[in-house]
Amino acid sequence: MTYNSLNEEQLMIMELASDFSKNEILPEAQGHDRTSKFPVKIIRKLAELGFLGHYIPQEYGGSGLDFLSYIIAIEEISAACASTGTIVMAHNSLACSPINEFGNEEQKIKYLPDLATGKKIGCFALSEPESGSDAASINTTAVKNGKEYILNGTKSWVTNGAEADVAIVFTKTEKSKKSRGITAFIVDLNTPGISVGKSEKKLGIKATSTTQFIFEDARVPESSLLAKEGEGFKIAMKTLDSGRIAVASQAVGISQAALDASVEYSRERKTFGSPIIEHQGIQFMIAEMATKVEAARLLTWQAAGLRDKNLRFTKQSAMAKLFAAETAMWVTTKAIQIHGAIGYSTDYPVERYFRDAKITEIYEGTSEIQKIVIAKQTLSEYL
Repeated sequence: MTYNSLNEEQLMIMELASDFSKNEILPEAQGHDRTSKFPVKIIRKLAELGFLGHYIPQEYGGSGLDFLSYIIAIEEISAACASTGTIVMAHNSLACSPINEFGNEEQKIKYLPDLATGKKIGCFALSEPESGSDAASINTTAVKNGKEYILNGTKSWVTNGAEADVAIVFTKTEKSKKSRGITAFIVDLNTPGISVGKSEKKLGIKATSTTQFIFEDARVPESSLLAKEGEGFKIAMKTLDSGRIAVASQAVGISQAALDASVEYSRERKTFGSPIIEHQGIQFMIAEMATKVEAARLLTWQAAGLRDKNLRFTKQSAMAKLFAAETAMWVTTKAIQIHGAIGYSTDYPVERYFRDAKITEIYEGTSEIQKIVIAKQTLSEYL
């Protein structure tokens, strides 16, 4: 899949996202990073453009576009500001998507229109202080009490936590069943008994909020149950399969921004009487950076294309995230090297790209988890 294979609608989304990112997001990115301030006005404008309900069907207030268009938009947004990309991804991939894919008609009508139009912000609460990569070991409980469930426990590392109105919350309804005892709920965060806990201070994506949720005898109606009891682990894994493609696209966007900045700086910076772009050592770095970025993009687009065709994409999404995330770290490291001492300062954006890139190797499954997924999927093909 190449640029030439994109259809007219996908090219239009690319242009729209690119123009908005360069004109609206990029000028504010450095400031939002320094102040750790959530980009409220930008998120509102993205909602007006349809980017908060990108692939939600139009009958539920969304834009009704394909998944590849969404991935293309995430790359453009993240190239300007990875924090903004993260906010949009968590809302679309992790909050809207599970409701759209697993919710009943009543739930879709209730939640999706407000989420798709940005009237409400969504989040995904799976991780806990004692449970990260091992999602089956969560301890938050949901106990049935008549027509309600009573939730108790603590969730951590919730992206959009401080701003969210709705959360997809994963609980244990039967502890003895391990992963088969996990149940998901759509939770209104104004429910009594739910409070926002610790807010994390992070290395990168600083303009996002990352918080804990504390549940203390929070009562949610039976109608909040997403799918059936015991199906939460399946919902989480399928949601993360798609989310990983978005993270891969974010990593590609960060990498592309670092490459662009490196080429621009190399043309301006002179040593020994000539621009450093004329030095073969710099050209070799640029060549490797460009090759890795393009390879990461193609892996990402391939995974998105498979999802659009309703074909299996678990292995491809893991491959895309693994390679794109590692590419982002490698490319941003080289970008700082090309910039030299100035690249280590906050005067130029490459240090921000470097800090933002690291999270793509961690969230929605670490690189090590991706290798486990890829190995299992690959070996199963030989049985």
